Amino acid sequence: MSDEFDANAEGVDFALVAYREEGVWQLQELAPETAGDLDGFAHELRRYPGDGGSLGFVSVDEDFFLMLRVRGERTKILLSDITAATDWPIAKEAVEELELPQPDDEDDQVPAGDLSIVADLGMGAMDMGALLDDVDLYPDEMLGDIASRLGFGSLYDQVLGVPTP
Repeated sequence: MSDEFDANAEGVDFALVAYREEGVWQLQELAPETAGDLDGFAHELRRYPGDGGSLGFVSVDEDFFLMLRVRGERTKILLSDITAATDWPIAKEAVEELELPQPDDEDDQVPAGDLSIVADLGMGAMDMGALLDDVDLYPDEMLGDIASRLGFGSLYDQVLGVPTP
């Protein structure tokens, strides 16, 4: 294992895979090591093909999240904060895969990648952009909002042990 892989895995708050089987959402927690690198995470997600592929969510260091959507060999990427690439190898990999210039310390915290990653599932690019503009939310809160909008918020809360009111 590389030092970058270890740094990514150690910083992972949680990694999840969401997919639909016969129209019903399924959600499973994955081992943090599955999110040690971008290619390895995409490979792991392909094990859960579901109806229309699978979604992978990784929250890192309560700082940013990475969302992948895999369908066959195609992979879409959404990184919640491009500046994470200055500190986290997996975020740097995402920026490279997106063929974007690497950020520097003076860049703004903006998302990178496909804001319409789940538009066909019920959350369009405008809604995603508005959510990601809220810099006061933690990654788990943003991902919880996405999960709710897509229809599996209660599963998300259950898997992560979020108390219900």
